[in-house]
Amino acid sequence: MKVGDLVIAIPTEWTPYPKRTGIIVDMIFKKCWRPGVLGHKIDWDSIDPEPHAVVMWPGSHEPHNVPAAELEVIS
Repeated sequence: MKVGDLVIAIPTEWTPYPKRTGIIVDMIFKKCWRPGVLGHKIDWDSIDPEPHAVVMWPGSHEPHNVPAAELEVIS
């Protein structure tokens, strides 16, 4: 996954735009707490940053940070 790739969001309970195609404009690393997996008590020291894509969706005026694990590159 890299800048310029077309991606589609993998439908999850946290993905705001399921089955929507966007373009990656940047890649960043940040922490992401998943309460369904890690529980509701947040402990930021216990997790490492993971790759996130900064994605522009059609019709949106602002980019959105989406965990790379929740995106699929369109070939």
